[in-house]
Amino acid sequence: MDWLSKNLPYLMAGISVGGQYALIAIGYTMVYGILRLINFAHGDIFMVAGLVMVYASTVMPVYLAIPLVLVVTVVIGFLVERVAYKPLRTAPRMSVMISAIGVSYLLQNMALYVTGGLAQQYPALPWISDTITVFGVTTKRVTVITPPLVILLVAALVMLIQKTKIGMAMRAASKDFETSQLMGIKINSVISMTFIIGSFLAAVGSLLFFSNYTGVTPTVGAMPGLKAFVAAVFGGIGSIPGAVIGAFIIGISENIIKGLGWTTFSDAFTFALLIVVLIFKPTGLFGEAANDKV
Repeated sequence: MDWLSKNLPYLMAGISVGGQYALIAIGYTMVYGILRLINFAHGDIFMVAGLVMVYASTVMPVYLAIPLVLVVTVVIGFLVERVAYKPLRTAPRMSVMISAIGVSYLLQNMALYVTGGLAQQYPALPWISDTITVFGVTTKRVTVITPPLVILLVAALVMLIQKTKIGMAMRAASKDFETSQLMGIKINSVISMTFIIGSFLAAVGSLLFFSNYTGVTPTVGAMPGLKAFVAAVFGGIGSIPGAVIGAFIIGISENIIKGLGWTTFSDAFTFALLIVVLIFKPTGLFGEAANDKV
C-alpha cells in the first residue's frame, strides 16, 4: 500500500500526459496517412493554442476564451495547409518537408515577437484546474478527466472515419491518393478536413496540457510535439489506435522514470525506446508494411 501511495502520482501523471500526447499524435498520424507528410508545424500549432488562451483570457471570460481557442487553432491549421502545403501538392516530398519546417519556425518566431520571449502564465481553468484527492493523492482534476476525454474523442473520431462520407473519403485517400482523385473524391476538402480535425485535437490537448504545465513559451510545443511524433511512429504511423497506445506507453514510461529519480533521462528514454522498436519492428507496433507500386 505504501508503494502504491508513493508511485500512484507518477502513474496518474503518466496516463494524463500520455492522453495529451495522444491528441497531438493523432494529427501527425492522420496527415501522414493521407499525404505521407510529417507536419513538423503541428507542435507549434499546439503552442499557439496555448498562447491564444493566455491572451484571450485577459479580455474575456474563460468560458468564451475556450471556444475561441478551438476556433482560432482550427483556422490556423486550415491556413497552414492551404498556404504552405497545397501549392506544393505535386512538388517533391523534400520540398513539402522544408515548407513544414519553415512554417514551424515562422510560428515560433511570431510567438517570440508577441511574447518578447518571456514565459506566459496559463490561466487556471474553472473545474479542470481544481485540486482533488484520489486514493489519498492530491492532484489536479485534469489528471483524472484526461484519459476518459481522450477515449471519448478517439471513439468519436473513429466513428466519423468509419460511418461518414468524409471519413470514407479519408480512408480511400489514405489507401490510394491518385485513384481517389480519379474516382472524383474532392481531395482538397479531404486534406483540409484532416488538418482541421488534427488542429482541433491539438487545441483540446493544449487546454489539458497547460492546465498542468502552466508556462507557455515560443518553443514549448517542440518537446510535446516531438514526443507525440515518436508516439505516432512507435504505434505505427498512419494508425490512430497505434498513435494513442504509443502515446500512453510513452507518457507512463517517462513518468515512472521520474518516479525512480531519473528525471534527467526521462526524455532520452522516449527516443531510446523508439530506436529499439524501429530496430525490431520498423513499421511500429500496429503499422502495416508498405507495398510500393511498380
